[in-house]
Amino acid sequence: MSAQSGAAGQQADHGERSWRYYTEPAVVDVRGLPTAYRRDGRGEPVVYLHGAGLTRRWLPLFDQMARRVDLIVPEHPGFGDTPLPTWLDGFCDAVLHYDELFDRLDLEAVHLVGHSVGGWLAAEYATFYPRRVKSLTLIAPLGLRVTDHPICDIFRLTPDEAGPALFSGPADPYAEYLSDGNEVETLVQGYGELTALGRLMWNPRYDVKLDRRLGRVTCPAVVVTPNEDRIVPRAHFERWTELLPNARLETIAGTGSPTGHLLIIQEPGKLADLVTDFVASVIAGTTR
Repeated sequence: MSAQSGAAGQQADHGERSWRYYTEPAVVDVRGLPTAYRRDGRGEPVVYLHGAGLTRRWLPLFDQMARRVDLIVPEHPGFGDTPLPTWLDGFCDAVLHYDELFDRLDLEAVHLVGHSVGGWLAAEYATFYPRRVKSLTLIAPLGLRVTDHPICDIFRLTPDEAGPALFSGPADPYAEYLSDGNEVETLVQGYGELTALGRLMWNPRYDVKLDRRLGRVTCPAVVVTPNEDRIVPRAHFERWTELLPNARLETIAGTGSPTGHLLIIQEPGKLADLVTDFVASVIAGTTR
């Protein structure tokens, strides 16, 4: 995979980085914020908005999706190699940033995909700019308040608790995804991204306005759930499909063990097929 810089971008220089799945990003200036992104593939533009971690990587999921679509994976303000700006104070700031990023990358309309907090951000973007979203795919999204079914408080999880909660089982099989070169760099990067995450969703941990605003998102949509999410209860995913006018719910089951909140690395092949098949059906006008 090679990050495509395009006319507006330039390659970043981040020195020696050798952890698994690391690839050099391209960088584009968005009103003074150097925004890192990775891009590969051909076809319809698909933008993937990442969750609260697993940045600075071209994951196997991305590699498989890029075989069928033009995949663009930007890093949010304050995440990965995109600096944390002083003006980031909530999702509205991130939404405006992405609208300007799409302009800089000459993306008039896209198929929008988001995982976890990235799913929340994708949904927020779609409510404000529905005409720029051809389809919406939300993978284990956060963002809703569902009475009697609160999400896990991710800010309270200890390192020992986080792995089993995110994978719905032991994290050891996925250790290669969780290190940024060395322990110190991993801690520093994680602290910085947790700060950015806090600016987005510290209080409240949901957006009650989505219940009404999601009615504006009339494009085809799919909500993807693992079969055992210990971060977000299934009732949330069912609620997303009720609120989005043209949405359906799909489950990605594990091979031999349940999928959890990080199904993006547990079942990349199944997930890539589901997302790209959905995009293809929207393009062909055969979405059910």
